[in-house]
Amino acid sequence: MDYLEYYNLKEHPFSNVVDSRFYYSSRQLSDALVKLRYAVDTRKGLAVVIGDIGTGKTTLARRVLEELDEDKYEAALLVVVHASVSSEWLFRKFAIQLGVKDLKEDKVELLAQIYKRLYEIDDEGKKAVVMIDEVQMLNSKEIMEEFRGLLNMEAPEGKMLNFVFFGLPELEDVLSLDEPLKQRVAVKIRLKPFSEEDTRDYIKHRLRVAGCNKEIFTEEAIRRIYQYTQGIPRRINTVCDNTLLEGYLFKANLIDSETIKTVAVDLGLDTSVK
Repeated sequence: MDYLEYYNLKEHPFSNVVDSRFYYSSRQLSDALVKLRYAVDTRKGLAVVIGDIGTGKTTLARRVLEELDEDKYEAALLVVVHASVSSEWLFRKFAIQLGVKDLKEDKVELLAQIYKRLYEIDDEGKKAVVMIDEVQMLNSKEIMEEFRGLLNMEAPEGKMLNFVFFGLPELEDVLSLDEPLKQRVAVKIRLKPFSEEDTRDYIKHRLRVAGCNKEIFTEEAIRRIYQYTQGIPRRINTVCDNTLLEGYLFKANLIDSETIKTVAVDLGLDTSVK
């Protein structure tokens, strides 16, 4: 037996793996979706989402991608996994995601292929959207200038290629490497941690999706979770997952604030304990 069986759960409710079934539509994320759809639908060119670690940037990016109808959008999501990325690598990724065939090795020829494909997408009545996660890792003036060059392509209705950048607060400094690009940011969204109310609703939402049909955390326990996590979703998941395991080990039917404190100490979140 593990805590799933003990608490009558169908699956782990607090995994940090992005899963659309567990998506919690807070007011902040709902507003962000509306703003990003507006930026894309009106072909503004460049929208930016900034947030600290664990505030839900990747979750939002996946949600946007899911909501873009394939019949109306040619959309792609790229995740930057290391800092040593060249503009050539990026262009090849863009080209592949946008459906360019038989990619050229020469950068100029590859750009010509991308431009041609963007015109084709426009002729099909679609909008081209490229979302990039962890953009702060592209700390290169050259790459920022290349983005600006791609944004120069316009149709009468607006930009032919729409970018949505997701990144940590350092993204502001990266955009500043090319001031003309920074000035082209049409929509900027800053993700903030959950409020205590959102934290409570988030926890209960994820438990419901996992099949929970009863209260597991006391109200005081949820308040403690908010205090220790400061409303950051990734931390909330980590604390709750560990707490359910702790509750199972001690055969607790209802998890109280002391159990939360024990877990917080173990995770190094309780600075009052030396």
